Amino acid sequence: MDYLTILQVLDSGIRLATPLLLACLAGLFSERAGIFDIGLEGKMLAAAFFSAAVAYVTGNVWLGLLAGIGASMVLAMLHALASITFRGDQLISGVAINFLAAGMTVVIAQDWFKQGGRTPSLMGDGRFEPITLPLADTLQSVPILGPLYSELISGHTFLVYLALACVPLSWWVLYRTRFGLRLRAVGENPAAVDTAGVSVIGMRFAAVAICGLLCGIAGAYLATALQAGFVQNMTAGRGYIALAALIFAKWRPWYALMATTLFGLLQAVALRYQNIELGPITIPVQVMDVMPYVLTVVILAGFVGKAIPPRAGGQPYIKER
Repeated sequence: MDYLTILQVLDSGIRLATPLLLACLAGLFSERAGIFDIGLEGKMLAAAFFSAAVAYVTGNVWLGLLAGIGASMVLAMLHALASITFRGDQLISGVAINFLAAGMTVVIAQDWFKQGGRTPSLMGDGRFEPITLPLADTLQSVPILGPLYSELISGHTFLVYLALACVPLSWWVLYRTRFGLRLRAVGENPAAVDTAGVSVIGMRFAAVAICGLLCGIAGAYLATALQAGFVQNMTAGRGYIALAALIFAKWRPWYALMATTLFGLLQAVALRYQNIELGPITIPVQVMDVMPYVLTVVILAGFVGKAIPPRAGGQPYIKER
């Protein structure tokens, strides 16, 4: 494998890791505040459909992005209402959102576009196009650093750069701001936060809203940047993979970047190589296709006991009188 091929695989891995990273950060904010959210998959799926549908109808990808974020936020607030206001089971609420999104997107798509539960292909201003960074073409001939800049760093869509920027931003918000301190405290000891005069319910609603925002961007990226339209169940378990990556990352933003990049690279290798030759052994492409899901199961089985979640996670808060 030559240097250029390695860069191309890494480039593909970054593109495939972007929705996982956004969903992982979404779950991080929610779970840091004590709200478990299995509904990442459903929010991404709803965002993917509405972003593609609105982008196709209006011809404006930015309106599609706003529509995707709006759809995800609606489902996020439903989850918040069920699990925070009415103190329902957070896991059941998340599963219900996944079922709702899976059925709703197909029914609306079929009624709206009549193409078997998918949207028409997006073209032109209806989707995000790659951005060529300054001097990318000029530096391409420079050995080593030129291809690194032009092939790997340049040429991504706006949402890829936004997702990467969300990592240091999330770290700064969680560990360097008063809001982040309170959010983390709500997930560890909500009674102490309440005693200090901070609204536990308000902080948890804010965390779930941030989760909805990031899931909306992730879903919109799938339909308007990674692909050119919505297809049935196009999230393909990415929400669950993001949850596994979150556990693997121990609820920390920088570790989340590394964990989701690993999943993205596995998918990139599977897409690029039909069969992998390791000496006398041939690894079929099907093995690589299932590796992200196998890795998810391994992480959940091996790291759940070692990665300690927020102590108040999954527990509704009842204010003492």
